[in-house]
Amino acid sequence: MPNIKSSIKRARQNQKRREQNRSQRSALRTSVKAVEAAVASGDVAAAKAALLTAIKKLDKAAGKGLIHKNAAARKKSRLTKKVNAIEAKAQ
Repeated sequence: MPNIKSSIKRARQNQKRREQNRSQRSALRTSVKAVEAAVASGDVAAAKAALLTAIKKLDKAAGKGLIHKNAAARKKSRLTKKVNAIEAKAQ
């Protein structure tokens, strides 16, 4: 445990940021899994809706530095390809 006042505050800030990052990362993973589950079930409407929320969360996470922007772009691309594939298959 730090003794210096500024380092005590810095430790508090780091802990708060860590908890926020964990929460956002968990929500991000959940939204990505929701898209994959909708794709696996073949539900086009649910997959499209879940894709929109997942893309929004990926963009926010990349903007805040939670994940790298290229990683976000890669995940968005792969999810979109999966959704487009089941949409084409359904037609």
